[in-house]
Amino acid sequence: MTATNSDRAANMGFRILVPAKRVPDTDQLIRVREDGLGIEIAQLPFVINPFDAIALEEALRIGEQQEHVEVLAVGIGGEDYEDELRTALAMGADRALRIDSPGPLDPWNVARVLAAVVAHESPDLVLMGKQAVDDDSNQAGQFLAALLDWPQATFASKIEIEQNSARVSRETDLGIETVQVTLPAVITADLRLNEPRYASLPGILAARKKPIEQKSLTELNIAIEARVELLGLEAVSSNRSCTIVEDVDQLLGHLRDDEEIL
Repeated sequence: MTATNSDRAANMGFRILVPAKRVPDTDQLIRVREDGLGIEIAQLPFVINPFDAIALEEALRIGEQQEHVEVLAVGIGGEDYEDELRTALAMGADRALRIDSPGPLDPWNVARVLAAVVAHESPDLVLMGKQAVDDDSNQAGQFLAALLDWPQATFASKIEIEQNSARVSRETDLGIETVQVTLPAVITADLRLNEPRYASLPGILAARKKPIEQKSLTELNIAIEARVELLGLEAVSSNRSCTIVEDVDQLLGHLRDDEEIL
């Protein structure tokens, strides 16, 4: 992509690509399957990854503040992903695209697929959640920026779009860091960026009639290169026991010798 941001703006407006991952609703009870290789999903509701919903909300707000902004929501997965993509459309996304994939992908392959979508769609900005709540990898955005050789700003708590750049306030362990990145760029959203809106009833009804575009991995010329192997999942018990101690020496003894406390 050699066109400048101003060239793209003149030709087709400002396009924001927002990945929207389908994840289990973490407000529900999550149970590990008996074989330890997945979770029970039979009665489990799914939602848009909360951090991706924040990214989508920010994209919609940018569109409300500027003219000629197109928001494209992208999901990578099977037909079940269409529910979450329709939610994105109901919230206000202009288009939705599902990349058909036979199963969950690790962050490297997610980034490769998104890079292929970027090459096809030529967005001015990829705005995505900093991580997914199901695997908490926090890698896809960084991988994508590296593959595209684009500037990146992670953990965004504030985004200001300027003519050819974005001013981003980042959450860090040492406080807020402000960076300026030229566009196109990859920005990942943190929790404090905004509060996502609820889809309105008219939006939900309208979303049912909107088409969801679809592409295959073959069309994108992507062959999956698995980099992560799941060996097993384990549900950690939240049970707590209480032991009353007489003094500090007894407390220190328990902390030193009792494996259950550790």
